[in-house]
Amino acid sequence: MAEKLKDWCNKNEVALHYIQPGKPTQNSLVERFNRTFRTEFLDVYLFENISQMRHYSEIWMWMYNNERPHKSLQYLTPRDFLLKYGKLTQTKANEFPTFQQNFHNDNNKLFDLFPIYGTV
Repeated sequence: MAEKLKDWCNKNEVALHYIQPGKPTQNSLVERFNRTFRTEFLDVYLFENISQMRHYSEIWMWMYNNERPHKSLQYLTPRDFLLKYGKLTQTKANEFPTFQQNFHNDNNKLFDLFPIYGTV
């Protein structure tokens, strides 16, 4: 499987960067996100096909970046954190890609699909 990944990366001009041996903390942010995505999304829902999974994952990602408070951000949403600390202004907030309206899905139905966020 690793050879197929290397071949695909070479074919698509994607550079692979490896962590140093004995330095697992170099990958800690990715591993933390992977765990969150697995426990809050993949382990919770069954999908009938890949299209349905992509649709729901897009909704989940929008909620993760716009509605869900993050412990590491002092229990603020990423948007609120950036606004609070002046990294993003309200007038420029819609230019930040993860904060744009999710045009492919109905954001009004998000809490129906992901009731866990309605309790936060």
